[in-house]
Amino acid sequence: MADRATNEYLNTERAQNDPNDLFAALGKQVLGLSVKDGDEVPEDDRVRVVDEIESLCMNCEDNGTTRLLLTKIPFFREVILMSFFCEHCHFKNNEIQPAGKIQEQGAKYCLRLETMEDLERQVVKSDTAILRIEELDIEVPPGRGRLTNVEGILGKVHQDLEGSQQKRKKEDPELYQKIDGVVQPLIKMLNGGRFPFTISVDDPAGNSWIEPSVGEESTKGKYVIKHYPRSAAQNIELGLHGEVVSKDEEGGSMEDVDIVEGQTYDLPVACPGCTKPAHLLIQMVNIPHFKQVVISTTQCKYCDYYTNDVKTGGAIPEKGKRIWLDVKSKEDLSRDILKSETCLMKIPDCAVDVQPGTMGGRFTTVEGLLTQIRDDLRGSIFETNDDDAPPDSMPEAGKRAWKKFFDGLNKAIKAEIEYTILMEDPLGNSYCQLRDEPGKDPQVRIEEYERTAEEDEELGLTDMKTHLNEIGEYVKEPIKATNLES
Repeated sequence: MADRATNEYLNTERAQNDPNDLFAALGKQVLGLSVKDGDEVPEDDRVRVVDEIESLCMNCEDNGTTRLLLTKIPFFREVILMSFFCEHCHFKNNEIQPAGKIQEQGAKYCLRLETMEDLERQVVKSDTAILRIEELDIEVPPGRGRLTNVEGILGKVHQDLEGSQQKRKKEDPELYQKIDGVVQPLIKMLNGGRFPFTISVDDPAGNSWIEPSVGEESTKGKYVIKHYPRSAAQNIELGLHGEVVSKDEEGGSMEDVDIVEGQTYDLPVACPGCTKPAHLLIQMVNIPHFKQVVISTTQCKYCDYYTNDVKTGGAIPEKGKRIWLDVKSKEDLSRDILKSETCLMKIPDCAVDVQPGTMGGRFTTVEGLLTQIRDDLRGSIFETNDDDAPPDSMPEAGKRAWKKFFDGLNKAIKAEIEYTILMEDPLGNSYCQLRDEPGKDPQVRIEEYERTAEEDEELGLTDMKTHLNEIGEYVKEPIKATNLES
């Protein structure tokens, strides 16, 4: 119904001849409708904010009307808003669909709500996403795509659960009590009486989203994004059927191969983006005063997919590690820095807060890491034009906040201001290059800290049993302390 109308529209002459204007932000589309007094503009020359297409009603099989709005969502990407109405049977249907392709990786967004303002954050749940209210163990399975806010999501779940409660109360009191035990806490969440609580959106297609705010530094773990490679089963569910890598493309096996430091190894893999044959380049690097790390890069010639990551090896240390780097001059921008995928990174002077898992592992320079943070945010927030202007649909307060944020980040990248970088890694796998012997660089401070029980649980260390005791049972491996300066 709506899907068919969407496909028909995207194949029209307007969509083919004017692709750059299809997804103008809503404010710009409205501006295109303004006409000076006394001017007569032909209807065909005006910007049409909403397109109407006659389409089949799947309820009564008569013709209804599908309305399409193609627009951009700030911080996100292009989407198609669809609304169907049949005047014959009065059937209605509203949906949202991502206008772009399936993303190269899946994405999971987690938000811990702490104030009433958090209920107003926008949420995009695509038709492939699973939404969870963690504290209530409620899961909304993949289905119709929605563009709403957190309050709207909670309200819809409440409406669905409450719908048949009166009937259940009479026919199945036990089931009524169980559902009421979920409905009442849900009502408190909607009224602001049960903070904090957490919602998550997990989308293997990478086309769902929860709205962030500037800095997102108020509470550790408040807003977390994790990108992940899809499994073979998820690719099949999304209609991405991988190609088999032939023997000619295998390029040999890593079995019985000694990995030599500094040598690059080329392995055939399936591209996480399009599942076609790609190349995984691996190299082992020894970082002075730290440890050996494995740097990997995946490249695909078919879809231009490119990503890099860094993995550290060795035993799990007994304690976590915190590193502070005081950046005071341009020379500090060239320091090597390794941020592992388990590392929390903060720059309080610039309102930067990178949660564990958000960027994966990165081994680069201070300048390179800050530049990547800036470019990733800029690409998702700014319009695709030369002015780098925030979307005109963004509130003025948001525009000012993001402008201030990027101005500060640009100054940090150029070392025009002094600031401090904090890296907190519960596995101690992050690193900052020293200008002198360990313990003698005045701009770098390192300390060990005891991991919390929550961190051990998240890292899977609580139940890790790899040591065989004297009676033949596997127990938790005793961890030996490591020397920071070794």
